[in-house]
This record gives sequence, C-alpha cells and structure tokens, in this order.
Amino acid sequence: MKGSTRQRFGSAGEGSTVSCHRVNYEVEAKIDGKYGKKTILKDISGVFRPGMNAILGPTGSGKTSLLDILAARKEPKGISGSVLIDGKSLPKNFKLVSGYVVQDDVVMGTLTVRENLAFSAALRLPDTLSKEERESRVDDVVKELGLGQCADTKVGTEFIRGVSGGERKRTNIGMELIIKPSVLFLDEPTTGLDASTANAVMHLLARLSRRGRSIIFSIHQPRYKIYRLFDTLHLLSLGETVYHGPVCEALEYFSSIGFVCQPHNNPPDFFLYVINEESSAVNLALDDTKEDVVIQRTSYAKPLAEEYFKSRHSTLLQDEARQILKGIPTKEESKIQEQIITYPCSFPKQLSHVSRRAVLNIIRNPFLTVAGTVIVIILSAIIGGIYFQLDNSIEFGIQNRIGAFFFLIMQQIFSNMSAVELFIQERVIFVHESASGFYRVSTYFFAKCVCDLLPLRTIPTIFYCTISYWMIGLRPEAGPFFFYTLNLLLTTYTATAMAFVVSSSVSMAAIGTLVIAICYVLMMVFSGLLVNINSLPVWLRWLQYLSIFRYSQNALAINELSGMEFCSKNADPLNVTCTDGNVYLERQGIDYSTWGLWQNEVALFSMTLGFLFLAYIQLRRIPKLK
Repeated sequence: MKGSTRQRFGSAGEGSTVSCHRVNYEVEAKIDGKYGKKTILKDISGVFRPGMNAILGPTGSGKTSLLDILAARKEPKGISGSVLIDGKSLPKNFKLVSGYVVQDDVVMGTLTVRENLAFSAALRLPDTLSKEERESRVDDVVKELGLGQCADTKVGTEFIRGVSGGERKRTNIGMELIIKPSVLFLDEPTTGLDASTANAVMHLLARLSRRGRSIIFSIHQPRYKIYRLFDTLHLLSLGETVYHGPVCEALEYFSSIGFVCQPHNNPPDFFLYVINEESSAVNLALDDTKEDVVIQRTSYAKPLAEEYFKSRHSTLLQDEARQILKGIPTKEESKIQEQIITYPCSFPKQLSHVSRRAVLNIIRNPFLTVAGTVIVIILSAIIGGIYFQLDNSIEFGIQNRIGAFFFLIMQQIFSNMSAVELFIQERVIFVHESASGFYRVSTYFFAKCVCDLLPLRTIPTIFYCTISYWMIGLRPEAGPFFFYTLNLLLTTYTATAMAFVVSSSVSMAAIGTLVIAICYVLMMVFSGLLVNINSLPVWLRWLQYLSIFRYSQNALAINELSGMEFCSKNADPLNVTCTDGNVYLERQGIDYSTWGLWQNEVALFSMTLGFLFLAYIQLRRIPKLK
C-alpha cells in the first residue's frame, strides 16, 4: 500500500506460494544463419509452496530462465503468461523484498563475514529499526547459518586468505536472509562446492524451509543425499515441463510412462538420462544398454512433455492453478492494492554506508594505498633528478622545461589508467546489489568517485607535485607552485574520469585498458608538442579541443614561461643574447593572458564533469535484469 516501504508476504512463520501460469519466453537469436525467435520456455505452469522446490534439468533446458522469471529478474521483453505470489500479482520491485542468491558468490572479499551481513542490514532494513535491533538481526543470521567461528574473518580475495567455499556461500545466503524474505531464490547453489560442502549448504536450506520459508532453486545433477531433501520437483526438457509434483511421486510417474529406475541408482541421474534420451544427438552418444534404467516404451510412445500434459499430475496442477487465478483482483482492485515499494534508507544514509565500505576496501588493500603512493614518490624523484635545477639559458631552459612538463603530464595521465578497473572489478557485485535494492545507482557512483578520487588520486598527486616542482627548479614562488599543483590535480581528475567512462562501458579490463590507452595516445599527438597545431589541416585541428595533454601543457607553459627571461651562455658579458618566454608562447599560438591561463583549467574542469556524467549514464545503462 502507499506509504509502506517493504512488505512481507505470507503470515508470520509462513512462506509464500509462488505460482506461474502458462509462461512462455522467447529471445532473438540467429537460427540457420537468420535472425528469428528462439523459444526458451514453452507453456510453463507450476505452484511452488513453502518448502524445498527444485527446478531440475540438463544444461540448456531453461532452469535459470524460469528461476529468473519467477524472481522478477528477467527483462519483460519476450515473456508472456503470469507469475503470482499468494494468488496476487507481483508488486513492483518484487526483487527488492525477496531473496536471490546468484550462482557466483558476490560478497566484498576485504570485509569480514559480519561486516558483509551488517552492510546488508544497514541498507535493506527499515529506518525504524534501531542500531541494536540491526545488530541483533545480524547475530541471529550468523547463528542460524552456523557462521559463528568465522564471523570476524575476512571473506577473502586473490590476495587475502579468507573463509572456505561453504562459508562464503552461506555468507551470500545470509545477506539475503537479513530481510527475512518469505521467498528465497537460489541459482545453482552447489556450484563450485565439493560434495560434503554442497551437502551441508543444502541441509541448511532444508532447515530454513522447515521454518516456513519458500526455497526455490535451480540445480543440475544433485547427489541422492541432496535430492531426498526436496519437497517439490519441476523437471524441464528443452524449455518444456516433463514433470511437476511431489518428489516422492516422481519415480512412480516415470515408471507409469515406461521408464523404470533400477534400484540403488540416483534418481536425478535417471531423470537426466531419460530427458536426454529424447535428444537424437545425445542418444547417439549414449549406450542404449545403460544399466541404471530400463526402457519399457513402444516405438510409438509420445514425447515426455506430451505425456506429462495428459497425466494426473498435470490435471491436478491445472485445477489448482484455476483456483489461484480466480483470486486475482480486477484492474481497478489492483490499482487500489498496488504496493509502492521504495528504498528503506535515505540517500545520505546509503551514501554513508557505501562510502564506508569503499574506504575499508581501500585501507585493506595495501597495493592500492601504500604501494601506489610509494611508486608515485619514486617517479617524482626520478623526474626531478632527470630535470634537476634547470637553468635559464636560451639553449636549454625553454626546451627542457617543455620536455619536463610533457613528461610530468604523461606520467600523471597514464598512471591513472588503473581507474579503468574501478567498475569492472565490482561489476557483478554492483549489478546484484542494485537489483536487490541495496542502494541507488547514484549512491554507488558518487561513493566510488569520492573514495577513489580523494585518497587514491589527490594525495599521491600532491606528493608528486611537491617533490617534482622544487627538484626541477621551477619558479620559486607560492602562486606558480599552487597553480602547478592545481593543474596536475585537474589533469589527474580528467584522465581518471575518462577511465571511468570506459570502465562503466565495458566488462573486460583488457579491452578497457586498450581503449583508454588508444585515447590517451591520440590526445598526446594533439598536445601541440609533437606537432605544431597550426601546421595541421583545418579539418583536423578541432581534435586539439579534446586533448587533455594540450590544456595541461599550455597551462604549465604559461604559468612558468610567461614574462620569464632566458639568456645565452656566452662568456662575454657584452655579447649576451636574451629572449622572453612570451616569444615561445606566441610562436606556439598560446594565449598567455590571464584568461588564456585560466581557460585551460576551466576546460579541464568541464571535461572532468562531462566524463563523470557520461560514466554515470553508462553505469545506469548496465542491465540490472537478465
């Protein structure tokens, strides 16, 4: 109802019943060299009550697609039919009030198990709960999932040793259980786990289902110890239902249509063999004398899907579905009952928690903080040593200063290519958390930008400027020094913001690095140092206005050379030739007036804002649904 934040479905202690009615799903695909419609799911119906509901089938049967449609995590394009919860239409943003555990673990590895759970609690629980109540909820989940011994252990990354695979999977489940969802969806929950760990995870889910939750999951080929935990089984073959009903009746049903499972064989293996037997490609690769199944079908037997739709189980399901559909409210009633589900936390609170996690992630990654700053200090010392205390001679003074500026700018721009990994590394986490209603896209973007630009870009650049400026021996005045620092900071921000655009547009770091490197090289060509801009054809000159190098190089040249005198190294004091830095600036077509100086900084600042805006737009365009 309007004004509510998040609504639990089902009464206290009871799960919800999720039902789908004649669901079809088609996608655009290339078939026999031509683009057309490919059917992924065909006329799927099912009722999933509180308990363990398994969606089982071979690879490519449509298990994950069906699970995503039930969980409202599929784009509506190509989907027909209806999905109901407790006999009512799914509310808008149903994905925000249900739990969904993806196949690949999506937790922040630099945080502890408890910190990950606390992050979920802080953002997904209503503001009306006190801090003590949130902490109590986290403690309850830790106890419920048996995570007490590893609660204060970091989950782990490629550089940090962390918890085991089973504990990591339970942490993922715990982040969803924080909101006490009446329906919990899981995509292949045993993927990547050994037999013992997979068995422990599935027993945990079974215990949760016995407490009233509806657990709906896709699974490929479970062991018998796991299979016997299931309550309801939905078997798929090439996108069609071949069985939906109680697990205890599945073998009897298949026996009734001519497939008998031999004693002591694993039923899921038997089901998959029977399903694959319909495929001629698989059938040719299999031995018809396989000992775990006895085939008692005639040559004119009907396909499995057709057999099912004429079976008693299908009739019972259709009767139940009709009863459920009778309770669907009219369009007018739906508008009255329509639930407006919003974020439980305000923007400032979301920003606070997401920023705090980002800062912890940086602090606990020593390479990003200490190593990065040390490398910058070393590079600035090297550059300062190469151009140590430049003289004011006509022969070398101007040339060496311009060369030093180009070297400084190039190092600052290319050293920030690492920013291209910012959104790529956390892409999976961002997609899952934003889809599950942890935070707004704007919150995540703003927090990542601030926490990346300030500690990882600003502080090292200040060290870089302070060391290089005085070692090179540029103008010993406060004004030029602070302008020099401001210019290199803006250069850093612009290069980083441009990397953000690429990072939010591609999903592979290798491609992102290649794209940003090509852009930087092209900008370098139009800096005005490698080629005089005035010598270029008119139709190419406009590219100079897209070059970070040009604006930064011009600003540093004006700041240092304007009004500065350079004299020849002639031993005869009566025959000394001098020139003004303004002559060089005029020759290069650089406006060295006050406006000419600051227009470069305005351009860099505008480019930074423009790139950040594009990065935000690209981040919003990342599909949050499959």
